[in-house]
Amino acid sequence: MKKALWYLVSAIFLLSTLAFAADKTASSVKADPVKANVVKVARIHATRMHATGKVVEISDESIKIERTVKGDIENMEFALDKPTAGIMVNDSVKIAYTEKDGKLIALRVAKVVLKKKEVKPSEAKPASGKK
Repeated sequence: MKKALWYLVSAIFLLSTLAFAADKTASSVKADPVKANVVKVARIHATRMHATGKVVEISDESIKIERTVKGDIENMEFALDKPTAGIMVNDSVKIAYTEKDGKLIALRVAKVVLKKKEVKPSEAKPASGKK
């Protein structure tokens, strides 16, 4: 019993010395005082939101979409930084946007491609016919 207690006390002592040794720095080089006073300023990122809908109107400066939210139809208008290519009226689009000074600014406009389900011949129902 004394040996077990002795091993336990020595293990605790060994682990505590390792814990205190890990807190100290290994280098003896002092930091440059000019660099130590530099404060990093984090950039404030605007919240990026997404909207998906059908294009109602499009121009070089703006795009209007119509989307359905919980059964209600909602029209949204976005300002464009640069003209979009390949997007026409009645296309389904997904827009990544932010709100700045009360305006909705479109960051990215992408066409939504609907995927069609493929029916495999083995899954197709056989025609009902009498033999």
